[in-house]
Formats: sequence, structure tokens, C-alpha cells
Amino acid sequence: MTTDFWGPLRAATQARIGLGRAGDGVPTARMLEFRAAHAAARDAVHQPLDVEMLAAQIGTLGIGAPVVVRSRVRDRGEYLRRPDLGRLPDDLGEVPATGADIGIVVADGLSSRALAEHGAALVAAIVAALPRHLTVAPPVIATSARVALGDHIGAALGVRTVLVVIGERPGLSVADSLGVYLTHDPKPGRVDAERNCVSNIHPPGGLGYESAARVVAGLVDGARRLGRSGVDLKDTSRAVSPGSGPAVSPGSGPAVSPGSGPAVSPGSGPAVSLPGE
Repeated sequence: MTTDFWGPLRAATQARIGLGRAGDGVPTARMLEFRAAHAAARDAVHQPLDVEMLAAQIGTLGIGAPVVVRSRVRDRGEYLRRPDLGRLPDDLGEVPATGADIGIVVADGLSSRALAEHGAALVAAIVAALPRHLTVAPPVIATSARVALGDHIGAALGVRTVLVVIGERPGLSVADSLGVYLTHDPKPGRVDAERNCVSNIHPPGGLGYESAARVVAGLVDGARRLGRSGVDLKDTSRAVSPGSGPAVSPGSGPAVSPGSGPAVSPGSGPAVSLPGE
């Protein structure tokens, strides 16, 4: 009787392990799986976002009609070649100055598929998790966007904290993962060390909507108390009672790493793709 040593381990990870051999290469089935995953990752990057459908979904959440903006990128090829242009707005004339507590930007980033599949549900969970006394500005949908575009949008909205929900760079295991970047007092010129990121959001294989939303809500509370986001703000959502928020002791370092790191919810596993910065 042959025992598959790798079977139980494969069940615990999406990584490609114990692929086997066929002569000098891997078995045909494994090679075809790899090529299919690579094609899915490429499609996730190049597939255009259905803005009208996403706007209709987000418009039902009760936080206002979405405003649609774009970066200075002209096409997807330029988006990949010129990340600097993806961080700059084309025109923010339609973005209202609200003075609200929270601004939410939903951006295609490097996986429009992730935003299409998970964006509206994640935003709904975040809105539900935020304290009732906080005001939320009308949502903004940003296309051909990088994370830093949210700084310009947040400043235009006049919000205290901006949350950028963005498609993460797809990998060969996951092509539909979202990240949420939090920046307190957003304005052009902010750097990654001044942000916090909750990553690897793609149920059922990654972090769930409600779990991610609880971490985001705790970070929002901590940023408001501390007066800033980034390296001085860390997520302690697993170690403290609900509602107490994250620790904000200066210099203690983040558990949710600023600008890039994954959330660390029980069972969620590590991030498997880099964020769409």
C-alpha cells in the first residue's frame, strides 16, 4: 500500500508542494495546474473593472452614491509600467468636501477580479464594524489606482482617516485577494510607514470579511486616539477584548505591518501575494 506523504500537508496550504516527478520534469497534471494558475493571475491583472456593476452594489450600502475617479494612467500597459502615474489623480472635481470621519476608496489595483468578487461585501462589513458615532463620506471608486491615490482622495474628501480597499498583486495560489490600507490624516506625500495594512482578504481561503472589518475598526479607533497611523499603531485584536482597540504605544511596532504586511487573524494564514501598492 502506497502512502501519500504530502497529502495531509497539501490540505493545509495553497502552496505547491510535493509535486512529484515525471522523468526530468513534473507530472503533466501539475504542469497544467501551474499554467492555469498563471493564466488566472494574468487575467486578474488585465481584466477591466466593471465600474457600473460595482457602483450599483456599493450604492445599496446606505453610505451615499459612489463617486468614480481615475488616476493619470491612460491604459493598463501604462499602469504596469508607470506606478507613479497610478498614485496621481486625473481629476477630483467631483469628489465632495465632506469633513467626515472616514473615507472609503475602493480601487482596482493589481486585481480588478478581487474587487469585483469581494469589494462590496468587504465594504459592507467595514461599515457595519465601525462605531455608529463615526460619519462616513460617500464612497469613491478609483480605477487604474495605486494605494497612494487614496491620499489625494482623502484630502479632497476632508476626512480624518481614509481606507483604501484595493486588489492585491495576484500570485500563483491566489488571484482574488484584497487589502485594506488605513492612513490617518491623509494628504499627498504620505509614505508607506505612515499606513497600516490588513491583507489576504479573500474568503473562504483567506481572511473573512467580518474578521478583516474588526481589525480595520480597531485600527481606526487606535489611529484616532494616537493621532496617527503607521509604525506606532499595532493590531492587538487577538490579544484584547472586543472593543478595546489596538495598542498604540509609540515605538512598539505594528503587528499588522505598516504599508504592506498581512493581518494576523487566527486561521487566516500568511499573505500569499504582495499588496497592490
